[in-house]
Amino acid sequence: MRDEIRNTIATKAWARWTVLAIVSFTMMAGYVVAKEMSPLQFMLEKSAQDGGVGWTSGEFGIFAGSRGFFNVFLLMLFVGGIILDKMGVRFTGILSCVLMLVGAGAVYGVITYTSPDPLWNVPLLGTVKRQVALAALGFAFFGIGYEMCGITVSKVVVRWFSGKEMALAMGLQVAMARLGTALALNFSLPIALNWGLPRPLLIGVFCVGVGLIAYLYYCTMDRRLDKESGKQEVQEGDDEKFHFADMKITIKNPGFWLITLLCLFYYSALYPFLDFATKLMISKYGVEAELAGAIPSILPYTSIVLTPLFGAWFDNKGRGATMMVIGSVLLTITLFVFAMPLNSSWIAVTLMCVLGIAFSLLPAALWPAVPKIVPMKQLGTSYSIIYYIQNIGLMLIPVLIGKVLERNTIGDQVDYTHSLIIFGVIGVGAIITSTLLLWMDRRRHYGLESPNINS
Repeated sequence: MRDEIRNTIATKAWARWTVLAIVSFTMMAGYVVAKEMSPLQFMLEKSAQDGGVGWTSGEFGIFAGSRGFFNVFLLMLFVGGIILDKMGVRFTGILSCVLMLVGAGAVYGVITYTSPDPLWNVPLLGTVKRQVALAALGFAFFGIGYEMCGITVSKVVVRWFSGKEMALAMGLQVAMARLGTALALNFSLPIALNWGLPRPLLIGVFCVGVGLIAYLYYCTMDRRLDKESGKQEVQEGDDEKFHFADMKITIKNPGFWLITLLCLFYYSALYPFLDFATKLMISKYGVEAELAGAIPSILPYTSIVLTPLFGAWFDNKGRGATMMVIGSVLLTITLFVFAMPLNSSWIAVTLMCVLGIAFSLLPAALWPAVPKIVPMKQLGTSYSIIYYIQNIGLMLIPVLIGKVLERNTIGDQVDYTHSLIIFGVIGVGAIITSTLLLWMDRRRHYGLESPNINS
């Protein structure tokens, strides 16, 4: 199929980059919703009289981790990957957008129209407020669509950019996603302080709705690609069909599992850190609440600029495995320095800038590396396994950190030392795994150190 695509719309630069812009916007909308509640922890933990709802740090941790509940316990990411490889990017993308829209709308409705009481006894979570449980349920539904959208967009980029500027395209897609994170971190809390807690959630619902409309337009371009290549999306040649038996080749590949573990360690340290970073700026560094989200947003803003540049470097020069090692080292050092008793806001700004480099360097190399290790026909299912393992960390770590913070809170004073050390230790796992991946690449010749653009 790839040979035939060379003579279709995918060979036209304007078409490839238009597709990238469309699907990147859809993914960006999902990232807005994924992080819009993180800066609101400060307000959620206030009493109703002060404009909040009276959650605890532990309850916020439960909510933050709930995005992965269904993906982990109901194996929805595996289902999503199989749907993607069997049904194609159009059907799966539309389904994921609908699920994101339903989940985001549910979170908005719960926060807006329900009260925290009464208490509910939830299996595995214990006793939590009704509002927390219902909001977590909505966020879990959103999480199914969010992760399914992630693997679908990744396959779309590979489908349109294979043999071309794939790492740059993935870098730009990641940069757009980071823009969604940055917008959520920067503006959710100021909007909530000025117009009420539900307003930023409503904006998130609107963004996902526009993302669904944008993806529907992409589907028209994808149909044209199939028509010009003389194929139906899910009726490919025999060499490109997905077969369950073929997955054993990927499962036996040590490089695939090293990529998966690296994704687990890296994102389990970084994303939960961002969930708690806004309140960290207020409690430890004394930043005003209206500006507290601006410092963590340095991280995604830095990534917006640097991720495409690092992706272009990988396309033209290679050194992808080395980039992953460097990114892991920067991540870990920065998290351990955050744990030190250094309370200047300027130190926090500097550390966020360094963390932004790590936030750019590793993803720019990690996601384009997957198609070098995994065949195209198994890509959707392989991405789903990677995302599934990643979701285990994204589900458990926020709950753990929330409990640790609860135990280290006295009055209005919060000691973040232990929680930040936990993040740093997870980062050590990323260093070890990325180093092993570099070593394995030299033995198995995956091509992670080679350029992506075919000469």
